Amino acid sequence: MSERISFACDYEKGAHPNILKRLVETNMEKTAGYGFDEISESARNRIRKACGRKDAIVEFLVGGTQTNAVMIDAMLKSYQGVIAAETGHISTHEAGAIEAGGHKVLTLPHRYGKISADAVEKYLEEYYHDVNHEHMVMPGMIYLSHPTEYGTLYSRDELQAFRKICDQYDVSLYVDGARLAYALSCPENDVTLRDLAEVCDAFYIGGTKCGAMFGEAVVVPDPGKMPHLFTIIKQHGALLAKGRLLGIQFDELFRDDLYMRIGEPAIEAAAVIRTALQKKGYRLFFESPTNQIFCIMENDALKKLGEKVEYGFWEKYDDQHTVIRFATDWGTTEEDTASLIAVL
Repeated sequence: MSERISFACDYEKGAHPNILKRLVETNMEKTAGYGFDEISESARNRIRKACGRKDAIVEFLVGGTQTNAVMIDAMLKSYQGVIAAETGHISTHEAGAIEAGGHKVLTLPHRYGKISADAVEKYLEEYYHDVNHEHMVMPGMIYLSHPTEYGTLYSRDELQAFRKICDQYDVSLYVDGARLAYALSCPENDVTLRDLAEVCDAFYIGGTKCGAMFGEAVVVPDPGKMPHLFTIIKQHGALLAKGRLLGIQFDELFRDDLYMRIGEPAIEAAAVIRTALQKKGYRLFFESPTNQIFCIMENDALKKLGEKVEYGFWEKYDDQHTVIRFATDWGTTEEDTASLIAVL
């Protein structure tokens, strides 16, 4: 194992102790497969209650890329594409999974990971006013991340503006919640699970980066919109036979509102690190409110930093500087934070 302090990403740790304990306790139990077990149904009901939708479809998948590929394919017709930020996960770090499924990612310029409802509306207007639009990929849905790849947040009002456009142009709204726990624990956030269930056609609750060993929970608030989702998941080879392993994790994450507060250590640690960086004279790329900290570093200093700290490369800033990322997570301790600050 590396002796370097690691702040490279937010999915390096295993799982919350409650999950590990429950996995051990139930290890020798025999249950139905494919998520038809009682524990998975308990997890579904806990999530439905948290979302305020007692009839919502809730399905469990293993990872984020798999979830996005399945859901986008399920929600789009064969000739449609998905609108996303240039920096959206589906258009950058998913190795063309969406295109491999037959759907084009239609990218828009972003501001620190976010696209605006006005930009989407303009894109849709221009598409339908183009006399050649029948020869083009039809936009069929909007993809957002909350938080975004830059750790920024959409407000409730912004999401409602997207919903209004979706209704006007008959497109779907889908939210990637890979880091949703960090949004829910962030003081600047005003979006709840109930809000997502109100405005989205589908969204997912991230587990892999938020305390689970692996797994994401897809929520379709209106079951009539996607009655055969289970079959579609199976078609994609994305159905876990030992489905209870996913159910157990979300049953624990949504027991006693653990998911609503599990991101708090990450948010607190990130705030301490940002303050320390600024006090020590480092330049922040911008003020990201959640668990990702973006810092502008001199290229000459990166090799020395890398000897003691694992960080994430983000983007080239100029010939002499690079933007790097430090990511905290649900298990980041005060000792971890103090060690990083000492190196800095």
